[in-house]
Amino acid sequence: MRHRPFFRWVLTLGVLVFGWSAYLYSTASSAIQQVDLTVISEKHDGQCTVRWKDPYHGGGRLRESAYHCDPDRDAILKAPGYDPDTGYGWDTGFIFTEGPHKGDLEPSQLDRTDPYALSDALVLIGLALIAVGLVGGNIRGSVRLAGARPKTVARARKLHEAADQVVRDHAQACDAVRVAWEALRREQIEARLRAVPVARLIKRAAVSRAVQNVEAAGVRTARDVLEAGVLGLAHMGADRRSAERIHAAARRRADNIEAPLTVRVDPVHSGPCTVALLVALHVLHEAGAGAHRTAGAGAALATELERALTDAEPASGYRSMLGVSREQREIARSAVSTLQSLMAGAERDGLPAQFAQTSVDLLRVPDDPHSGVSARADFESSTGQYYRLLAQVVDQQDTLTGH
Repeated sequence: MRHRPFFRWVLTLGVLVFGWSAYLYSTASSAIQQVDLTVISEKHDGQCTVRWKDPYHGGGRLRESAYHCDPDRDAILKAPGYDPDTGYGWDTGFIFTEGPHKGDLEPSQLDRTDPYALSDALVLIGLALIAVGLVGGNIRGSVRLAGARPKTVARARKLHEAADQVVRDHAQACDAVRVAWEALRREQIEARLRAVPVARLIKRAAVSRAVQNVEAAGVRTARDVLEAGVLGLAHMGADRRSAERIHAAARRRADNIEAPLTVRVDPVHSGPCTVALLVALHVLHEAGAGAHRTAGAGAALATELERALTDAEPASGYRSMLGVSREQREIARSAVSTLQSLMAGAERDGLPAQFAQTSVDLLRVPDDPHSGVSARADFESSTGQYYRLLAQVVDQQDTLTGH
């Protein structure tokens, strides 16, 4: 149900009515002037003929017009009591001081609406409407703003950022281990393939000539065969069918090597790939076993906070709370309660401090060129822990990718 600004329209109407009253008062007070009227003749119902002096035309010439005199005025003001010599009476009226009717007699108050009385009535109506609009709007606004909790939502967002950050930092550290492990694994596979001569791949007489031709062209090992490909072998003197057989044999040998291969980390005779793996593992090892648990807790908390923050978005500001429907406000209030519960639980378990410390530990990427030396030394003293950590990271990747 969409919010309807009823009291806002009431307030607007009150301001307009009040402005109308002010306009009538200003026009009434500035556009007319009171003058004395000489009543030449008068009937019992007040219909009379009057004479007045027009100061705007002819230097104050006298003018006459029909007029509705006040029949209830004192008898001494009526003819002939007011002036026995002439038999005239007396009354007052108003003449226009501006516009095309300047100098003309304004209709009697008995024949028109008194602008001052109308202005006064409109003032009262306008003030009443303004009061209703302000009071009702404030009451309604207070009810609508009852669930707004900007500070609570802001704190929950900061906690969500910290939880999400530790998850991303841990994922980044694990990715560095996987990349280095895959590079070392590929290095060892290729080393074994380079140890397999082409002549040992296939011993059929039908392809012996082709094997001799590719060996003469520089293809000596199974690794060279895989790099050359079928088309490369064909260009080196092997017919198409023989090239396919040689390449398929090299592919089978690579699969046979790769499937049972256990990557060996040799800290003594270590190449760049081994050093990179040890350095990446060293970061996780230094962060401690609790880093994995902290990242898991961060992932779970971030998921719950994100869902509650989405529902609590209207409660993040007073203006946004005013602009939503009643159902959305109820959802936001419930979500704020959920956020408060989640933050209380996180504070009780000390998670904010754990998130911050773990992120710092995981971001300690060593820039020291001798970091490989310290990583190798740490590996030799904690070999079992390193292998368990490597297995945990690699198995996690295999579970994610379905390997």
